[in-house]
Amino acid sequence: MNLNKITILLLATLLSLPMTAQKRKRVTKPKPAPVVEEPQEDPRITNMREMTQQIIIIDSIVTSKDKFLASIRLSSECGQLMNTGTFFRNQLQGTLYLNEMGNKVYFSQPDGRQQQLYTADKLGDEWSKPQPLQGLSEGIDEASYPFMLSDGLTFYFAGKGEESIGGYDIFVTRYDSRSGSFLKPENIGMPFNSEANDYMYAIDEANRIGYFASDRRQPAGKVCIYIFIPSDTRKTYDISKYSEEQIRKFSDIARIADTWGNGTERKAAIERIKAKYADQGIPGQLVSTGDAESAVELHSKEAKNLYQRLLKEQHSLDIANSRLDQLRHKYHLANASERKQMKSEILKLEDEALQLNANVKQLDKATRNAEIKSKTH
Repeated sequence: MNLNKITILLLATLLSLPMTAQKRKRVTKPKPAPVVEEPQEDPRITNMREMTQQIIIIDSIVTSKDKFLASIRLSSECGQLMNTGTFFRNQLQGTLYLNEMGNKVYFSQPDGRQQQLYTADKLGDEWSKPQPLQGLSEGIDEASYPFMLSDGLTFYFAGKGEESIGGYDIFVTRYDSRSGSFLKPENIGMPFNSEANDYMYAIDEANRIGYFASDRRQPAGKVCIYIFIPSDTRKTYDISKYSEEQIRKFSDIARIADTWGNGTERKAAIERIKAKYADQGIPGQLVSTGDAESAVELHSKEAKNLYQRLLKEQHSLDIANSRLDQLRHKYHLANASERKQMKSEILKLEDEALQLNANVKQLDKATRNAEIKSKTH
């Protein structure tokens, strides 16, 4: 091969190199976008929601968390609830239940940094040394807010741990006299429990009225006490009659009026509450019925007008909270673009709910003051 041919071949090779590089550069595939996994709901919560218990919630009361026990008014034959420190006249933090005979207490007190449950018996004029309750530790790290039914066997309390879906959840167990221990506690499910703190389940068996407390949708330092009609058997919502969204609302207690049905049982329960309060000499108890004039024992015209305004504000608050729950659920399932659109609406609704909550509290206080004022003149 002569020199000219060699030179031509070299030049051809050199000229082809950048073209090859450019060609390879053009076909280089871009890196795939990172896969963003949407958060999945805890299967326990999904299953619990599907098994939501059907109950009638008579009313709800928002009060200070440090004084909420005063709003749970049990008949004397059902025992008493109070703070542990109040009963023992010391500085112990916790909640205590004294049985109707006045000779046995169940209470919580700190064990290190956590609350745990104990019991003590009255022997003569002295109380025995507190003993920890046996059988409650499986799946539960912290326990408080005790309540025993009059049968002396069925025990309710609030616990935290792997068996709870939020902070505190309400559990039920039974005392086994043969072993001297409680059986494995069971989570009582929704609507009593949520991803917030739910606690202090108590039943006034004499009047068939139940109470439980919850932090759900409440600002710091506040708690909502739900008053409901307890039932002997557990009944869940029929999925052939109610949609998934309706059952979700029931489980979240989006609006208590949705649980009233035809209102007959609720009206009877309200009459029992009125009679109980009258026996205890408690005036001016506000129990909403949806009909401000017919169901509330108010004598002051000013108080009645204020109460009608309170009901309207409470209804608006229920709607705002229900809408917020729907948006928050959709937000978790939405893509980035949809979330951006929903964010401003959620923030706006949160501000609206805070204002409505403040209005309800102000009107509630004004109504009570107006009624008290009318009785002192």
